[in-house]
Amino acid sequence: MPTPPAPTATPEYRRVAVCGGVYSNHLALVAALDDARRRGVEAVYCLGDLGAFGPHPDRVFPPLHEHGVLCLQGNYDNSVGHEKADCQCGYTDPRDNHFARISYEYTLHNTSPAHRAWMRELPAERRLLLGRYRVLLCHGSPRRVNEFLWESTTSTHFLEHLADAHQADVILATHTGIKWHRRLSGDRHFVNVGVLGRPENDGRTCFWYAVLEAVPELRVEFVPVEYDHERLAREMRAEKLPEEFVATVLTGWWTTCLEILPAKERRAGRY
Repeated sequence: MPTPPAPTATPEYRRVAVCGGVYSNHLALVAALDDARRRGVEAVYCLGDLGAFGPHPDRVFPPLHEHGVLCLQGNYDNSVGHEKADCQCGYTDPRDNHFARISYEYTLHNTSPAHRAWMRELPAERRLLLGRYRVLLCHGSPRRVNEFLWESTTSTHFLEHLADAHQADVILATHTGIKWHRRLSGDRHFVNVGVLGRPENDGRTCFWYAVLEAVPELRVEFVPVEYDHERLAREMRAEKLPEEFVATVLTGWWTTCLEILPAKERRAGRY
């Protein structure tokens, strides 16, 4: 198994694809990688949380290695890699934590020792140059791996503070499961790239990832991709994962992890 490259050098690109939250959805991952390659990207980055929610967590690793995806360590990867007691997801509601425990225990028990060891060595952040832009890639935020940065509750002032403190022109994150992009002062940007592993709580069954390009100004494109979500649902049921998880895959509406949502994001969903 390839050793995760040490984040010592700063690679330079013009066009990259960035995804988050695979959540064991190997079918969505393969569809995203195929789509990204057709778009002529120079590299693909994943911002962590390879397991959780879906079935057969070990199935995501072969396509990651085959396509040379550069991964970060999300909270899930840290927990599974170190065999911790929980997923460090950052939930506070008892119902959210109930389903998080089910998901984490299944993922931990179905991830091989070799893959656990690989995840232990993943870096917490990466940096790259995209044209003239200094890009920082993290999972939740540059200051905490499981920090939720929601569009409706995260101030521009705070994002500019993060960019200043971490010497970045562009910050890329995930963790919330809902994509968004905000322009900051001085041609700086914050981008939540979305997740592959489950739909975006909007009634659509597709997933989203981001393509970023320096042309020379930064261009951010959120890309929707369809995949065989009905097959994933069958695999989830065969593994006896909660029917609430299956319903999300089939309908595009979140049925769990709802209490963490701010009011605006909660109103956009069905439940």
